[in-house]
Amino acid sequence: MALRETRKYSQGSALGGVNPDLASERQTPSFSVEKLTALLDGGEENTRIRRAVVEAIESDPVFSRENQYFQSQNEKYEAAVRKAVHLQKKVREMGWTENGPEFKYIYRALSGEVALLLHTIFMRSISVLGSDKQIAKWIPLAMQYQLIGSYAQTELGHGTYLQGLETTAVFDIATQEFILNTPQISAMKWWPGDMGRSATHTVVFAQLYVRGKCYGVHPFIVQIRSLWDHSLCPGITAGDIGPKMSFEHIDNGYLMLQNVRVSRENMLSKFCEVRPDGTYVRRGSQQINYLTMTAVRVALISHEAVIPLMKACTIAIRYSVVRRQSKLKPGEEEAKILDFQTQQEKLLPHLAAAYAFHFINNYLQDLFNRGYEEIQRENFNMLPELHAFSSGFKAIVTQYCASAVEVCLRACGGHGYSSLSGLPSLCTRILASCIYEGENTVLFLQTARFLIKCFIAASAGHPVPPSVTYLAAVKPGKCPAKSKFDFLSPDIYTQAYQHAAVRLISSTAAKLQALIQSGVKKHDAWNECTVQLVQAVKAHCHYITVKNFAETVERLETKGGIQQIMKHLCHLFALHGIFSNTGVFLHDGHISGAQMDMVTASYLDLLAVIRKDAVPLVDAFDFTDKTLNSALGSYDGQVYQRLYEWAQKSPTNTQMNPAYEKYLKPLLHKKLSKL
Repeated sequence: MALRETRKYSQGSALGGVNPDLASERQTPSFSVEKLTALLDGGEENTRIRRAVVEAIESDPVFSRENQYFQSQNEKYEAAVRKAVHLQKKVREMGWTENGPEFKYIYRALSGEVALLLHTIFMRSISVLGSDKQIAKWIPLAMQYQLIGSYAQTELGHGTYLQGLETTAVFDIATQEFILNTPQISAMKWWPGDMGRSATHTVVFAQLYVRGKCYGVHPFIVQIRSLWDHSLCPGITAGDIGPKMSFEHIDNGYLMLQNVRVSRENMLSKFCEVRPDGTYVRRGSQQINYLTMTAVRVALISHEAVIPLMKACTIAIRYSVVRRQSKLKPGEEEAKILDFQTQQEKLLPHLAAAYAFHFINNYLQDLFNRGYEEIQRENFNMLPELHAFSSGFKAIVTQYCASAVEVCLRACGGHGYSSLSGLPSLCTRILASCIYEGENTVLFLQTARFLIKCFIAASAGHPVPPSVTYLAAVKPGKCPAKSKFDFLSPDIYTQAYQHAAVRLISSTAAKLQALIQSGVKKHDAWNECTVQLVQAVKAHCHYITVKNFAETVERLETKGGIQQIMKHLCHLFALHGIFSNTGVFLHDGHISGAQMDMVTASYLDLLAVIRKDAVPLVDAFDFTDKTLNSALGSYDGQVYQRLYEWAQKSPTNTQMNPAYEKYLKPLLHKKLSKL
């Protein structure tokens, strides 16, 4: 029943049915694909709602992605704006509301290829950082698209380091206005989405000055284009920053301000306010300005890292059971490339990681929701932990997924390099996620500051957040594993990860303290430890991910085979991490050389186990053919026919060749008489 339902939901095939090599992979799964899909969605009702949203979007021709790979930048931008405008009509028609269950599935259904996404960030900034009065004024206007918002934080010369932003906002007591300026070229806002051609308003982050005193970075609502003719407002210089590696449908822009005046009420003032007499008032934590960015980082882990990895795994694994190459045994037909252990080792650990990161994303969402509830009560105690975790996990998940998607591309050989495979666009898109909303190395180091503070506090017996109480735990002795089967125990490998994280954090903290005590200035000592600090943060995030995966699996129901296959994936993810980072675990002898051989044996055994369920495991991600938009990854596995048919649609095959008349014809005809 489950397979029929999944098949019905898929796009279907007009190319002669399902490829027998792919169909055979779906015959005897060890688990219910439909139940696993429901688990990923958070319940059967959520699956039903998501599928209904996808069906509504994909059945509407305005949202079609056909021939997308052949479009120019302008065509992609225009299509994205058309989709964004039409989406508002669709939302009203379907009765979807922002707080309704359908809303969170729209972005996935559109594969993110829609304009005006920063409009949501604009509204979120106002909702989180604005006063009740500001929310009442601006949110209805934004909801009704009487204006189009953007979010202007990053500058040409500054990105993640908010304190270094150079844009200024000087309070003029006489006129009750802020005067915003771009003092030099490095202060120009650069990269904001929808800024280049679309936005009419933006939230500008600028250094606040009152009576000559700087109060740090604050957010201001600024109108940049006329609501009548879309012309730039006085004092505004703005435009598109030009071609990029990906996201060609988004008009990332630049913005310069010259004596641009906005009302005192335009400074978002839920937590900070400048009163009419110039008195500056702060309520709550100075870090509150990081809250919007924290929310964005948590959201992008799913949309811009985990889902692209799931798509890449789906494409590469389906292709790997259709593609036959070389012979495993003399006299037999060419083998499915997924039957080769090397291909399994390329792809299956990344499939396990997709599940691990899905569950860690749920963990982060819960952490953020709890933290936001506390902040609403003006309790800011969780803010440092929220900021640290969103930074560290944004960095490690996007970094891992970017590498994994590239592996999926290369695992598909030459066909993976074709844009029609869908993999190059996933590859370039996910690479951007390592940079925007905080460059990953910078984010790792922000998390490191939190971990070092917590380690020092825990060592002194002071309370620390629940997520890092392990830093105060008694250090374990040697790993007790006696055979390869012992490494299939979550207690064994989770303890190994905890040991590695504590060792790296404590040793780096000790080095830092020793440098400072020897007379090295704090900032110089910190810089001398940054490589090891990044390593320590990665170990911490890896430990939390493994621990969370194991705890999640333990809570699952045993029926339907779901818990068993998730156990296999959890083991594979954990052992792959040890196998790939042997030095970290062998360093102080917690795991011995002989035990590392046991890890390797169990790890390789798991590849063969998960190989049997590889296709059902990617089918459970439940991507339609239209969502994947891949000639290699379609549900029916008709790879070669689809590649040929899609290639025929290329303008290079349907239009005259201009180079022939200009260059090739004269070249050929010049020698023709001799022939």
